[in-house]
Amino acid sequence: MTDAEATKALRAGVAGAGHLGTWHARKYAELADVELVAVYDVDGDKAAQLAAELDCRVAVDEADLYSSVDVLSVAVPTVAHEQVGVAALQAGVHLLMEKPLAHDLESGRRIAAAATAAERVLQVGHLERFNPVFRSLKETVDEARFIECHRLSPFAGRGTDVDVVRDVMIHDLDLVEYLVGKPVVSIEGIGVPVLSDTIDIANVRLRFEGGCVANMTASRVSLKKERKMRVFQEDAYVSIDFDSGRVMVARRGSEPRDPARPMSGIEAEETLLSNGDPLKTQVQAFLDCVRTGSKPVVDGEQGLRALELAERVVQALEVPGDLG
Repeated sequence: MTDAEATKALRAGVAGAGHLGTWHARKYAELADVELVAVYDVDGDKAAQLAAELDCRVAVDEADLYSSVDVLSVAVPTVAHEQVGVAALQAGVHLLMEKPLAHDLESGRRIAAAATAAERVLQVGHLERFNPVFRSLKETVDEARFIECHRLSPFAGRGTDVDVVRDVMIHDLDLVEYLVGKPVVSIEGIGVPVLSDTIDIANVRLRFEGGCVANMTASRVSLKKERKMRVFQEDAYVSIDFDSGRVMVARRGSEPRDPARPMSGIEAEETLLSNGDPLKTQVQAFLDCVRTGSKPVVDGEQGLRALELAERVVQALEVPGDLG
């Protein structure tokens, strides 16, 4: 990007006017130094409704969208990520691609290759990297030994073009791999289809080089919503709640342990962090990368790693019935 381009307001667009696309469009509309100029969806009524809400125009087609913008959030169904992403990159547009990067690894590789060839920014929307509670955990944990993740939600009826591993668990797969920083050497687990034709609930156990173990559960058919992560290391236990912003750190205390009080040797501190606005922070970080040429927090390479691990998990799952 030239100096002149870096100082002007970027023109932003959104492909996909569903739940996620609507939120991306609203963030662009809120931010300074960026102008939301167009949205597009194969459902013209959805696009028109979103455009009316945010005072932008509806692109006539995908080609019209790409020619109108400098930056684009892609929030179409995962199976269409490659089609939209590669075409936009070849048109010279910088991309913020909703997670997962693609519906399979080969498709993801083609998107990443197109970004490299076009010399455009490709950021993958692993939103939890921008959550203040995870950032706090990352600053506290030196060497995780055991990690437990629960990411549960009621059935929303969207995202079912991919299984729960690529749709939901991939958040925690990305976070845990980033936190541990070592290769996964073994995977075992089970998955069950409940309300869709793909896996809706899964539990997996990952073992990393060096011995760290992660036990992960993801469900999109639960009666309650829960997004928690617990990490044990040699000198501390850290628990975070992504929804409430609660962070609890427990360590061995400096005072001598009293045998009459079994927990007297533990000192615990609980903090309540503001949830902030992770999506707005993510969009702003993407725009900063476009302006400065810096590397995204989650670039195409990291998006591919998360997708590759998700594929390994799916292949390792024991699944009852015809899906197995």
